[in-house]
Amino acid sequence: MSEDRKDKPVSAPKDGEPINLKQLAAILQLSQTTVSLVLNNSPAARSIPEHTRERVFQAARKYHYRPNYFARSLRKNRSMSIGVLAPDLSEGYFTMVMNGVEEYLMRAQYFYFTASHYWNQDLMQEYPRLLVERAVDGFLLLNTPSEIRSPLPTVAISAHNQSPGVTNIVLDHKRAAELALRHLHALGHRHIAFMKGPNIIPDTEYRWRSILEVARELGMKVRPEYCIQLEADSWSPGVGYGPMRDLLARTRDFTAIFCFNDISAIGVMRAIFDAGLRVPEDISVIGFDDIMSAGYHKPSLTTVRQPLREMGQQGAQVLLDMIAHPEMNFPEEVVMQPELIVRESTGAAAPLKAKRKK
Repeated sequence: MSEDRKDKPVSAPKDGEPINLKQLAAILQLSQTTVSLVLNNSPAARSIPEHTRERVFQAARKYHYRPNYFARSLRKNRSMSIGVLAPDLSEGYFTMVMNGVEEYLMRAQYFYFTASHYWNQDLMQEYPRLLVERAVDGFLLLNTPSEIRSPLPTVAISAHNQSPGVTNIVLDHKRAAELALRHLHALGHRHIAFMKGPNIIPDTEYRWRSILEVARELGMKVRPEYCIQLEADSWSPGVGYGPMRDLLARTRDFTAIFCFNDISAIGVMRAIFDAGLRVPEDISVIGFDDIMSAGYHKPSLTTVRQPLREMGQQGAQVLLDMIAHPEMNFPEEVVMQPELIVRESTGAAAPLKAKRKK
């Protein structure tokens, strides 16, 4: 495919003034077909050199390119809609984040399209193109690791997206680990089991590295025989029940467990009860997220609260600001602070010898 044109370069548009495909192609001295293939992530674009594709994306962001159908929809070149990508929208994390997103968008009179990709890589690549065809003004990525390259404004929540121009809304995982482990340490826990999340979830490695760092600072040993990892991403408590049942079958020489999220913690507590043990008298349990049901179990769940609703609101606000003010620079990262919510599932460390006799 021939990509270069011999036309004389044209002058750039005024600052902040959107341009169409023809103008963008003229500035780049490429054919409109080449530019269109790149921006639409067409399979045919794979034949275009990587440096050319990157040049197209950079120019599209710089000159605020919007597809022509935006001009047909509204005078301000906006459709007043955004695209939201998420693994799924089941109970727990996503419900609370979306509550915040919806609340802010409704106040701003914005509409949204939601697409659940269920960790399917093909869908992660295909859905952004389909949403662009539906004239969305920008993307909001929830816990979605896809490195979307698009001229449209993009905000990622808990996704740690490294694409240029993307603003990430993230949690302070170091502070979260400090809150949980210092709480357990103050209760006398020194033999602690740890649960690592599924590898597919972007937050998993960030949270795990923070746990290891804080444990070292507190002089806590993270023993491999007390560590379990979730192999699947599921919003059923069963995701934590099986691994905890298997851990208890191997050893009971620990007094507390720090779970990856609240859903898994609920399954962990059931596994503890089924093993003839009590929470927190024998094993303390601490979760993560503070989902709506966390305070209504018996015992109620001690957890590290992510400000999920606020993260959704913040993500929506930043995205609409990016859409309204394309000439402004936005931060690569907005860090949100966690909070420890102490309830009934944590207590003083039980003597290990007494627990072995059960």
